[in-house]
Amino acid sequence: MTALLSSQGSLPDRAPVVVVGGGIVGLATAYHLARLGVRGVLVLERSYLCAGASGRNGGGVRAHWGSARMVELMRESRRMCADFAVEMGFNVWFRRGGYLFLARTETEARRLAGAVHAQRAAGVRARLLQPEDVPRLVPELRTDDLVVASHAPDDGVVFPWPFLWGYARAVRALGGHVATFTRVEALRARGGRIEGVATDRGTVRTGRVVLAAGVWSPALAATVGVSLPNRPHRHEICATEPLRPFLGPLVAEIGSGLYFSQSMRGEIVGGIGQPDVPEGIDQGSSLRFLGRYARALTHRVPRLAAVRVLRQWAGCYDLTPDGSPLLGPVREPEGLLVAGGFVGYGFMLAPVVGRALARYLVHGEERELLERWSPHRFEEGREVDDAGLVIG
Repeated sequence: MTALLSSQGSLPDRAPVVVVGGGIVGLATAYHLARLGVRGVLVLERSYLCAGASGRNGGGVRAHWGSARMVELMRESRRMCADFAVEMGFNVWFRRGGYLFLARTETEARRLAGAVHAQRAAGVRARLLQPEDVPRLVPELRTDDLVVASHAPDDGVVFPWPFLWGYARAVRALGGHVATFTRVEALRARGGRIEGVATDRGTVRTGRVVLAAGVWSPALAATVGVSLPNRPHRHEICATEPLRPFLGPLVAEIGSGLYFSQSMRGEIVGGIGQPDVPEGIDQGSSLRFLGRYARALTHRVPRLAAVRVLRQWAGCYDLTPDGSPLLGPVREPEGLLVAGGFVGYGFMLAPVVGRALARYLVHGEERELLERWSPHRFEEGREVDDAGLVIG
């Protein structure tokens, strides 16, 4: 049997670790497990690679965060993203144009100032800018309604799809399996321990499962009596026709959640926060989003008023009550680990999260991070404030 499985052929009867979810978090975890010597790790993806949130995001990668812990993690993850093409032999079009955050109120300005302080304390290059300094970076931006801005020049944007393809190819090369178009129907447990995964193509026996299925994770966790607090929130994005390059950084407004960047092909790719989206798993597009985004974008960059939209799509943010991830083992059944609740930043955090999960499973390391983001922290009356500066 080949190591890369499609919807054809049979699944292995047994695997040392089964990763449910073939997104960036699941594939990164499988890759690092394989690198640490776990042979035969199996990744199960319900559709094609890039079908879920990992293939539907804007591709931003930044260490420009508001908490010291997140700055530390994201700086390492950003380094891993920058090294990905050389390590994997896969071009991901990583472009370091920086991140430019905009604040329109004094409250937002204080948040930016605190974030820049945290970044500089961690050795990340970042600085506050006065409104009159912003046009030196992007002359086309309207700045008369800004209080302050911040700029981190080492952040960047990638093309998401090759990241998944590169990880999947590496998992295969290291003796693992990636099965696409394989729907997991239930997890199986007996005597307080995980014993397998039931799919529409048969059951795979295993003693360890990493549940990295994003917004589909709560329903699967419930099949073994585990209640997860994450919930879906539709987030929409669109891309315009290609324009002559003029935009270096990814631009983001704290208040509105507007963000946009220019791809290496010239498209303007961006989105905006929509607080009134009905809860539920929905990857459909809406005219309401397009109008809200168009008004905010053309206010910030008036010259884009005549640009034509080529395509529009949506994915689901995976929200938690405190905006921080769910990461680590559940109490029961033993052998089940959760990796989810990444809101809108799972893609950029995935390299370091996948490595942390693999180190925990193989060597028992990274316990501090997994305890901090434990799936049980809300039952314990404990929340963490690690996110900050989440956009969109």
